[in-house]
Amino acid sequence: MPIEITMPRLSDTMEEGSLVKWRVQVGDRVTAGDLLADIETDKATMELQSFDDGVVARLVADEGQTLPVGELIAVLAGEGESVGDAVNGLDSAPAATVATMPDSTPSHIVSPEAVEITPPHNGDRIRISPVARKIAEQRGIDPAALTGTGPSGRIIKRDVLAAGDAGLAPPLVKPVPTAVEAKSIPLTNMRMTIARRLVESKTTIPHFTVTVAVDMDPLLRVRQDMNKQLAAESVKLSVNDFIVRACAMALHDHPVCNSSWEQDVIRQPGTINIGIAVAISHAKGGGLVVPTLRDAQSKSLRQINAQIRALVAKARDTGLTVEEMSDGTFTLSNLGMLGVDHFEAIINPPQSAILAVGAALEKPVVRDGRIVVGREMTCTLSCDHRVIDGAEAAKFLQTLRSLLEHPAAMLV
Repeated sequence: MPIEITMPRLSDTMEEGSLVKWRVQVGDRVTAGDLLADIETDKATMELQSFDDGVVARLVADEGQTLPVGELIAVLAGEGESVGDAVNGLDSAPAATVATMPDSTPSHIVSPEAVEITPPHNGDRIRISPVARKIAEQRGIDPAALTGTGPSGRIIKRDVLAAGDAGLAPPLVKPVPTAVEAKSIPLTNMRMTIARRLVESKTTIPHFTVTVAVDMDPLLRVRQDMNKQLAAESVKLSVNDFIVRACAMALHDHPVCNSSWEQDVIRQPGTINIGIAVAISHAKGGGLVVPTLRDAQSKSLRQINAQIRALVAKARDTGLTVEEMSDGTFTLSNLGMLGVDHFEAIINPPQSAILAVGAALEKPVVRDGRIVVGREMTCTLSCDHRVIDGAEAAKFLQTLRSLLEHPAAMLV
């Protein structure tokens, strides 16, 4: 009996998914646990694995196609069944076996992976993977002269390498660009979700912001001394690690800034989970993800450093699970590493506050009645005025500034 593979529900908010890339072809034999496809949800791009043994009889969905949860995307031929019998018997079968994923998917079945993909093209336009396109450009090979052996005739890496080695493809001559290229970039599910949530945040949450300037000279000296001592252990604390630690301690003292608005109640959770905004490169699909550092109030600087490094690396290299991006109670967005001195961030609902951190810049400052050169950093807190009053925001920033300017207090 043919086995139907349907669009799985990979998150609690997922209503549809995009088939980014097939990892199998018709005729391939698969066993339970084998990778079938990459699926883009509203939160991440994730791997779809098979639940059954069988042979791929039909790939119903095309790469780049967006389908609702539960829609048929592929068919497997079951045990003792030929590919032809599976395809022919699909419509006539009274009740085909459906391999679909439960609403709450175990982590051992689906693992995240950020996938580079070029949307499929129609008509005479070229279907080619990003890696193959890059190699073709580097070797001066015209993709139009190649025949693809990937899913749905897609040109993949081995096609370009084979053509280059055989000298079969004519060189690609690039014209000198004379104008900026006009193009329309299709929206990914992640980008559409980001846009929807940002509009929702700005139109439904009454934002206000409060900014303080922080003397960073003491913290930078302490960081330098600590990193010298930790160098033998290959540990290098970042300024951001200290900021996360200071935020956790300040939120402990001012729990109203760690709250959420829930219509008829203001909820203060029993823990501090700090989200760290991470930008994803355009090569990985672009956008912004926010991995969550859980129980930040109980973590040392070393623990914060190790866990944030691991989360950021995973976000940029392979992608995060839904769990790793869930349950944040406060968000930190740091553009100081990019040289930005001041900006205002948009609240990530249902949270009530987000801290925007600028660069520690050298500038003339007044110290003990004298003008000297010092390093100052701006911290701007965006608040939900339904939850946080101006005085509470100011008290939080006073505590935060005191911790950053007296970093020894964060080491005990």
